[in-house]
Amino acid sequence: MSKNNLLKEMENLENGLAILVDPDKFISMKNQDEWIRRVNFLSPDFLFIGGSVVAKSDFDKCVELLNERINIPLIIFPGNYDQVHPLAKGLLFLSLLSGQNPEYLITQHVKAVEYIVETQVEIIPTAYLLIDGGIQTAVAYVSQTQPIPTYGKTIAAKIALAGKYQGKKLIYLDAGSGALNIVPEEMIQEVKNVGLPLIVGGGMKTITDIEKSHRAGANVIVIGNKIEEDLDFFLELSAYRNRVKSQHSF
Repeated sequence: MSKNNLLKEMENLENGLAILVDPDKFISMKNQDEWIRRVNFLSPDFLFIGGSVVAKSDFDKCVELLNERINIPLIIFPGNYDQVHPLAKGLLFLSLLSGQNPEYLITQHVKAVEYIVETQVEIIPTAYLLIDGGIQTAVAYVSQTQPIPTYGKTIAAKIALAGKYQGKKLIYLDAGSGALNIVPEEMIQEVKNVGLPLIVGGGMKTITDIEKSHRAGANVIVIGNKIEEDLDFFLELSAYRNRVKSQHSF
């Protein structure tokens, strides 16, 4: 795979979909085979793999199993410096710009370098912004940072623009796993104006949530908890993707 292939793909997507896999939950999932079958049927654009608190052995096992059984680009969404694997196609090199904890601005990155340097994984410099989703999420707790309030669309846009000037190639707005509320449409629209491809995740529970976020400017929407709890949601996602494709074919 040529360099920047995944990033270019994200830039060109208008209604992209990524499934987020938490290795902790995946390894112990009772209906793992059925989940894999439905992911293959849905054929999302990407699989994101990672978690805030994951054992390295579980992370590696998850990547290896998914690489073997699913033919979809695996992109690491790391919660820790050692969440790197040569079988992944890409890695979101996240800088938590919404917080001021140096551990997640640069320290974790320095620790990760020795894991990354020997791989051919595509590294995507990513401005990562936590948005208030109505509850304290694991990533906010672990990173010891406060999310941006939902009314802070201007704050989010300024942080994203600063990230762009630093050389970030991608923006990720995340309300966090299990969030009660999704990232507001107005904030997505404001951040989209920065001019970088945009990923939005956290709290997506309905097709309406996904559709609103896509319409507001998200290139890729991330779904995690909902499909872990409700396998039938795969059918709704598939119907939505087919509808979107048919609309764009005219």
